[in-house]
Amino acid sequence: MAQRPVPNPAARRRTLCLAASLALLDPMAVFGQAALRSLAVVPPDFLDEQRNPATAEAQTRRLLEVHAGLQRELAARGLYRVVDFAPAQALLDKLRSQQEYMHRCPDCAVQLGRQLGTELVMVTWVQKVSELILNVNVEIYDVASERSLLSKSVDMRGNDDVSWQRSVRYLVRDMAEKRERNPRYGQ
Repeated sequence: MAQRPVPNPAARRRTLCLAASLALLDPMAVFGQAALRSLAVVPPDFLDEQRNPATAEAQTRRLLEVHAGLQRELAARGLYRVVDFAPAQALLDKLRSQQEYMHRCPDCAVQLGRQLGTELVMVTWVQKVSELILNVNVEIYDVASERSLLSKSVDMRGNDDVSWQRSVRYLVRDMAEKRERNPRYGQ
């Protein structure tokens, strides 16, 4: 029968003191979690060449739901510290009067991020190819470096509430799964 080694009380105390010291310096690092970066989600652009008046009202409502859903899902999954976009609404309105689509204006994303004091900005857009085929797109910009960190797209089939909501949930779930494998994903 093998003998169990007798614990060394001095070594155990040193280990506990080291862990406590590290916790005081950076508690998140000790527990394997990085501090969440701040992210602003820009309300989505909508690209629709069909301009079907029968679906216009529902699509306007769905765009608002995409914005709210992205913010909610990203925060709930702990991917980012999502900030309120409302304080930058006036700047967004001004930029949209000068530029049709925010997703085509990386400098606009940086300006919005600076206005909000965030590290990252997620520009979003939904493209309607037809009544059956649409896609939700996101691009994340780092405000300090003014460069794109992540570009992602999810196709959906069907132009109804369920398909739009499912697309947002899938997009964020996929980001979370990739972040689990690579902690720098989208950072």
